[in-house]
Amino acid sequence: MTSKRFKFFITSNKKKIRYQLLNKEKDLFIIFFHGFMSDITGKKPSIFRKFCRKKKIGFLTFEYSGHGKSSGRFVEENISRWSNDAKRLIKAKTKNKKKLIFIGSSMGSWIILNLFKNFNKQLIGFIGIASAPEFTEEIMWKNFSKEEKKIILKNKIYYLDNDYETPYPITKNLITNGRKNKILNKKIDTKISVILFHGLKDKLVPLKFSREIFKLFKTKNKKIIKIKDGDHSLSRKKDLIKICSELGKITTDII
Repeated sequence: MTSKRFKFFITSNKKKIRYQLLNKEKDLFIIFFHGFMSDITGKKPSIFRKFCRKKKIGFLTFEYSGHGKSSGRFVEENISRWSNDAKRLIKAKTKNKKKLIFIGSSMGSWIILNLFKNFNKQLIGFIGIASAPEFTEEIMWKNFSKEEKKIILKNKIYYLDNDYETPYPITKNLITNGRKNKILNKKIDTKISVILFHGLKDKLVPLKFSREIFKLFKTKNKKIIKIKDGDHSLSRKKDLIKICSELGKITTDII
């Protein structure tokens, strides 16, 4: 993916948000929300971009502040700010679009759930991939030791090891703000398609998170697809083929 395909969106508070836009003249748009400490150079945004190019559908993806090449320091950011980054950019780039499909990877699904009220009239589909709403409390804080919690409460950075190369820098700001963004107690009244993918070998986010999201939606057009040998990333070729197959079913009904 060359840098020429990327642009920067300047928010009202002077943030620079890196994004990628394809087929901007189209009325149907697929928007991809990446995960915690991720960016838009991976396999998932790449495959969804190719899908949209082939289907002649609009495509938008972006990096939250403090991620990738967007401005900001990661340790100063939080769920509210990342949700606002997404809302501002999407509103600016899709204000005249009538049909949106949101795809969220891990934390990206939490951001999407935060934004449902803002885009409810435009949304026709939601695909969650290893969704992790409220992970800062349920996966991180509740599993930290007393010593780890002390480090965070003293406004220091705790570096959490994970299955990836770079440890996660966890701050008090991230944890406390996460509590202000609880979403799993809010029912969503919609008739859109909801498809939740989850790997049964996901060591980071348990299947119960996708099940909790499933319960939120009143629509009958919803399902959980379990990938028996899938991990958290669900970025293998066969995983992405399954996801694009379901995405294709949603778009076929619309185009």
